[in-house]
Amino acid sequence: MKIKICGMREAANLLAVADFDPDFVGFIFYPKSARYVGDSLDPVQVRSLPTTIAKVGVFVDADLTEVRAINCAYTLDYVQLHGHESPAYCQQAHDAGLHVIKAFAVGDTFDFSALAAYEPSCDFFLFDTKGALPGGNGTAFDWQILAGYTGTTPFLLSGGLGPDNLGALLDFHHPQLVGFDFNSHLEIAPGVKDVAATRGLLQRLHQQSAN
Repeated sequence: MKIKICGMREAANLLAVADFDPDFVGFIFYPKSARYVGDSLDPVQVRSLPTTIAKVGVFVDADLTEVRAINCAYTLDYVQLHGHESPAYCQQAHDAGLHVIKAFAVGDTFDFSALAAYEPSCDFFLFDTKGALPGGNGTAFDWQILAGYTGTTPFLLSGGLGPDNLGALLDFHHPQLVGFDFNSHLEIAPGVKDVAATRGLLQRLHQQSAN
């Protein structure tokens, strides 16, 4: 199972988390987010991460020219589109050579049939909790809703995941589930991860994957 630690912003904190070998680390390039990268991280620091860790840039309804420029500056491996980006937008990003993770806010009435139009252009989907913010609401949704997803694109599960619900998370299964996205429930402040808690969580997940 792949592990993504999102919302990284501080250089020392990033390096500490990188030592635990997550599969992905996420950087938020949405100015309204409390975890907005801004000028906190030098692109050189991001580019110097081990090649075994995929770098993900998170964008919300951003101009594609801006996304491409940031992708180039930070040598991102994926762009995570967390707004209302259309299938056409995702296809343009794909055609520009970007690897796309499309996020969707899931609630009780989510229409999974709408995802078919995104499948040709997306490497992964990410299912997050529907809330007031585009992401980072810090609450989990009813994962059983995902029984309604019968597509072929693999997905990451997000939304309020952390040590407190890890047991239930490990008991959840779906044929297209390939990983978990952790953010606010590992933090001591927005954009700053609790290193000890993150280490413990990754150790448990790595042990589970090895069994």
